[in-house]
Amino acid sequence: MNRVFIIQPENNDILTQVSTDPLVSSVEILQVQVEPEHRRWKVLFAGKPRGTASFWQQLADQLTSRIPEIDQVIFQWEEQLEEIESDDSDQNYMENILKNFKGPEVNNTKPAVNNSYNGNGNRRSRSRNSNLLRPISEEPMLIRNIFEEEQGVTIAGEIIDYQQRTTRSGKILVTFDIYDRTDSITCKFFLDDEKDLPDLAVGKWVKVKGNVEFQAFDGELSLMVQRINEIEAPPGVQDLAAVKRVEFHLHTKMSGLDGTIDVEDVVKQAAEWGHKAVAVTDHGVVQAFPAAYYAGQKYGVKIIFGLEGYLIESEDDYPYHIVLLAKNKVGLKNLYKLVSFSHLDYFYRRPRIPRDVLAKHREGIIVGSACEAGEVYQAALKNAPNLAEIAKFYDYLEVQPLGNNEFLIGTEYVKTAECLKNINRKIIALGKDLNIPVIATGDVHFLRPEDSLYRTILLMGQGFEDAERQAPLYFRTTEEMLEEFNYLEPDLAEEIVITNPNKLADEFEDLTPIPQGLHPPIIPEAEESLKALCYKTAKELYGDPLPELVEKRLNRELEAIIGNGFAALYWTAHQLVKKSLEDGYLVGSRGSVGSSFAATMSGITEVNPLPPHYLCPSCKWSEFFTAGEVGSGVDLPAKKCPKCDTELNKDGFDIPFEVFMGFYGDKVPDIDLNFSGEYQATIQKYTEELFGEDHVFRAGTVGTLANKTAYGFVKKYLEEVNQTKRTAEINRLVNKLTGIRRTTGQHPGGMIVVPKDMEIYDFTPIQYPANDSKSGVITTHFEFSYIHDSLVKLDNLGHDGPTMARIFEDLSGISVTDIPLDDPETMKIFSGLSSLNVTEEQIGTPIGTLGIPEFGTGFTRQMLEEIRPKTFADLVAIMGLSHGTDVWLNNAQELIKNNVTDFANVIACRDDIMVYLIHKGLDSGAAFNIMEQVRKGRGLSEEDVALMKKHNVPDWYIDSCFKIKYMFPKAHAVAYAITAFRAAYFKVHYPAIFYAAYFSLKVDDCNANLMVAGEDTIREEMAKILAKGNEATAKDKNVYTNLEIVIEALARGITFLPIDLYKSHQTRFIPIGNQLLPPIASLEGVGINAAEAIVNAREEGEFLSKEDLRQRAKVTRTVIEALDEHGCLAGMPETNQLSLF
Repeated sequence: MNRVFIIQPENNDILTQVSTDPLVSSVEILQVQVEPEHRRWKVLFAGKPRGTASFWQQLADQLTSRIPEIDQVIFQWEEQLEEIESDDSDQNYMENILKNFKGPEVNNTKPAVNNSYNGNGNRRSRSRNSNLLRPISEEPMLIRNIFEEEQGVTIAGEIIDYQQRTTRSGKILVTFDIYDRTDSITCKFFLDDEKDLPDLAVGKWVKVKGNVEFQAFDGELSLMVQRINEIEAPPGVQDLAAVKRVEFHLHTKMSGLDGTIDVEDVVKQAAEWGHKAVAVTDHGVVQAFPAAYYAGQKYGVKIIFGLEGYLIESEDDYPYHIVLLAKNKVGLKNLYKLVSFSHLDYFYRRPRIPRDVLAKHREGIIVGSACEAGEVYQAALKNAPNLAEIAKFYDYLEVQPLGNNEFLIGTEYVKTAECLKNINRKIIALGKDLNIPVIATGDVHFLRPEDSLYRTILLMGQGFEDAERQAPLYFRTTEEMLEEFNYLEPDLAEEIVITNPNKLADEFEDLTPIPQGLHPPIIPEAEESLKALCYKTAKELYGDPLPELVEKRLNRELEAIIGNGFAALYWTAHQLVKKSLEDGYLVGSRGSVGSSFAATMSGITEVNPLPPHYLCPSCKWSEFFTAGEVGSGVDLPAKKCPKCDTELNKDGFDIPFEVFMGFYGDKVPDIDLNFSGEYQATIQKYTEELFGEDHVFRAGTVGTLANKTAYGFVKKYLEEVNQTKRTAEINRLVNKLTGIRRTTGQHPGGMIVVPKDMEIYDFTPIQYPANDSKSGVITTHFEFSYIHDSLVKLDNLGHDGPTMARIFEDLSGISVTDIPLDDPETMKIFSGLSSLNVTEEQIGTPIGTLGIPEFGTGFTRQMLEEIRPKTFADLVAIMGLSHGTDVWLNNAQELIKNNVTDFANVIACRDDIMVYLIHKGLDSGAAFNIMEQVRKGRGLSEEDVALMKKHNVPDWYIDSCFKIKYMFPKAHAVAYAITAFRAAYFKVHYPAIFYAAYFSLKVDDCNANLMVAGEDTIREEMAKILAKGNEATAKDKNVYTNLEIVIEALARGITFLPIDLYKSHQTRFIPIGNQLLPPIASLEGVGINAAEAIVNAREEGEFLSKEDLRQRAKVTRTVIEALDEHGCLAGMPETNQLSLF
C-alpha cells in the first residue's frame, strides 16, 4: 500500500538550505507530498510555473543527493495542475507540463540553459552526460582552502573512495572522495544511464569542476560535479642517484601502534626508486615477513629479514635496542628461535633477548647497533670509556639523520645540533678504527614526510604528550639521505649512505620466510590405510564390484589426495573423528570437506556428495539421478528395491569434488571439523598425543586496528588539536590506520602440526597469545593464514551442534543418525506451526524454528516465511542463501518477488553454479573457473558471459552472478541442514527433551526466576528489553531470544519447576514428563563454577545450614542469597545448631 503524507511547511527552509538563488526564496510552497514507498517528494508551489526546467532539476538533484531517504523530487505548480486535471490523457499531461515550463528572459551575460526536460523530474541523459566530460581549463585550487559554499570550483586529486548506486527512480548516484595531498572532499553527481559512467576507480587522478554546497544531511560541504576529466598523476619523488642506497632500519604496521607503513607500499616505493633491497625491522616481532616476501617477489626487490630487538644483560637490566638480520637459512631459523625465546621466556613489557642467549644463536645473524636507544649510541653520547669494547659486539654500526635525534637537544649531553653531528662523527670514526662498516639508516616509521600525521594520531591516542613533535622518520631517497649528512666530507657521506649499505646487502641470501609447499606429518601407513578404508567402506555400502559412477569418483579423488601428498591430512582427520565417536560425541563438518567422497568413505563427514540416489541396504542395488532431476537424495519418494523388495535408502547431494581441492586436486584441503564444545579440549589433547607436544601448536592470529578503533584514534586526535575534518578526510585517515598490529591471539580451533623431521622454527616463531603466559597456550607467531599451505592445520572447532546431539541421545536413547531426514511433520516447522500445535498469536512468529540451529534467527525465519520450503533441498539452499553476501538480499529475493524465476532455480551455493553450468553444456573446467570467480565476488569476464550465452544461460542468471560478493559451500550448507533437521525432529516429537537440550546450551542466558514466574512476568521482561532499543546489550538480546523460546515452550504445555538444591544438575535442564527442572547455574547470581561447587559439596551429604552450605561449597554470600530468594533453602537454618534434646 502506497502511504502518502502531506506536509505544509511554514517557510522555504527546506529549499533555501540547498540554494541561495532569489527564486527559491520567492516562491510559495503550498505543500510537500511525501511518498515513502516510492522514496519520492512532490513539492507544490502556488501560482504559475517560474524558472527553467534545468534550474529546478539541479535543485532536485541537490535535494536527493543530500537526503538519502529520497530518490526523486518533483516540482509542480498550482495553476499547471488545474489545467492538467481537465484532461485525463497522459499525452496531454506531458504536453501541458512542457508548455507551462517557460523560462524567464535570457540574460546574454549568462550561459544559455538547455531545456531538454522530460517532465517528471529527470533531464534527458544526452544533455547531462555530454557536458560531464567536457574539458576543464581552470587551474585547481587546494582542497584545504575550501571552507564555504562556492560556485564553479575546480579541484584535482586522487580518488580514494568510490561508490555508485541506482536510486529507485532509476538514476545512478556516483559518490567519490578526492585527496590532493592537502585534504579530502566528497564529490557527487547523477547519471541517467549506466553506459555513460566515466571510467572512475580508486587510485585514478581526476580534475573536477562543480559547485561546493552544504549538504544538510551530512552536515558538511561536498562538491556537486558538473565536469570531470581523468588526468595523469603528478610525478612522485624520484631517486635520481646513479647508485642507490639501501634502507636497513624500517618499521611496518606490525611494529605495534608505532609503525604506519603497509609493507607492500614501501617495497613498491623501493622498486620505483631502483633500490635493490630493503630491510624489515619491526619492534620485537617478525609478523610482516610473509607479506614482505610476497611484495619483494612482486616488485623484484630483495627483502632483508630482521627485527629491532631489546637486548639485556640480565633480568633486571634496562633493554637496549639492537637490530638482528638473517643472513641465510641458518640465521633465519636462529632469528625465529630468538623471537620465540624473547616472547616465551624473557617477556617483560616487551620481548627481550639476553646477550648470552643471542650469543648461542648468533650463527647466520648480522647484528646492528640500532638507533639512539642502542648501547653504542648511548655510550658515544655519554663518552663512555668502554665505547670501543661495546662496539666490537656489532657487525655494523648505524648513524641516522640529525632530525631523528633532535629531541635530545637541551638534555645533559646534547646542547646544540653540533653535538649530534659530533656523535655521528664519533661513531663513524669508531667504525673506521675497528674495521666495522657504518651505514646511514632512517629508522623509518612512515613512508613520506606528509605521512607523519598518521604516527602522530597513533601516539596521541596512546597518551604520548610529545606526539606532535614528530621526528622525520620517513623513507628517504639517496639524494635526501646524502643531504642529511652534508656536514661530512662528500666521499665519507657517500660511503655510509651508498657504498657500505650496498656491500652489506650483497651478503644476504634471498630467503623465503616460510618454506613453500605442504609439509604434512609423516604417517608411513597413511596412503595405503586411507585407500583401503575408503574402498572397504564403499564396497560395504554399494557392493562389490562398485557401481561405475562410485568407482570413478573414488579413484579420481584418491589419486589427487595421495598424488599431492594429502593422505596424512585425511588420515589424521579420520583418527580424530573416530576418537570422538568412540567417546560418544558426533562430529559435524564445516566448509567444503563434504564435497569429498573419500572424506565420506573415511568417516570424516556424513555428507554424501554423490548425485542423488537410491541404495538397497540388502542387495546393494542402486539408482543414480545425474541430470539434476532432484535436489537431494533425501527428497526422492519412498521406494522399495526392485530386486529384493527392501525399503531403499536415499542419499546424495550432488556436490563436485573440485570445490574442495581445486580443478586439478592440488589445492591444500582445509578440513574443518565441529567437535562438541565440551569435548574440544579432549580432542586437542589427543592431537598432541598423536604427533607429540613439541609438534602441535595453536594457530596464531594478529589482532590489528579495526575500522571502528581507528576511527576512535582519529576522533581523539581531532578533539585534542581542536580541529574538524570532512568525512572524506576522516575516512582517509582511518583507512591509513586500519591494519596496524595491536595484539595477538589464537584461532578458536586451528592446530598446526609440524612433521617429526622438522622443528616449528623452520616455519615460524612461537609465542603466547597476547603474550599472556598464564593462557597455557602456545601459538604460531605468524598469522595462520600464511602457514596454511606449508603446514597441516587441523580445525578442531568447538560447536553446540554435537553437544546438543549428545544431550538428545542421552535423554532419549535415540541415535540422531537414525532420524529420518524426510519426516513430514518435522519438515512442517520450517514453513509453519501446525506440527507444534501453537498459533502465531501465542508465540509471535508464523514459523516454528525458534531455537533450531541456523534457522532460528529473525533473518532466516523471514526467509522461511517468504519461501515456505517443502523439501530438504530447499533447506540446503536457504542455508546457502542466508550465509552468502548479496546472494539473497538484492538478488535472489528480488528475482523471486518479480517472478523472474522461482526459488528452485536461484543461485544459492557456490557449487550450484558449477553443477548448473555443466548441465547447460559447459565443460567442467570452464564451469569451475566461473564458479571460482563468482564465489569470490569477482563477477564475470566478457568471455564468461559470451560462453554462458552461447549455452543459453538466461540473462537473469548472468546478472545474478555479477551481484554476488561471497558464496557459501554446499557441503557446509548440507551439514548445517542435517544438524538443524535433527534438532527440529526432537522439537516436534520430543518437545521436553528439545527444550531441555536447548536451554542447557544457553544456560548463561537463562534466568530460572523468570522461567518459573509465568508468562505475564516473562512478557513484561521482554517488553523492558525491547524498550531499551539500540541501548540493549548483546546479553539483553540473547536473554530476549531465550524468553521467546520459554514462551513457546509454555504454549506447548511445557512448564518449569523451581530449582531443587539436591536434584538440579549444575548446568543442564532435566526433563521430568512435560516439566523441566532448571540447573543451579540458571539462577541469576550463581555462576557455573559456584553451581559445580555446590553439586560436588552435596555429594558429602545434606547441608545442615546456610552457613554449612557456604563453607562446604566455598561460595559467596551473594550465591546463598540468590538460592534463598529462589526458595531453594526454604526451612534451612542460618547456622549449625546443637540440640540438647
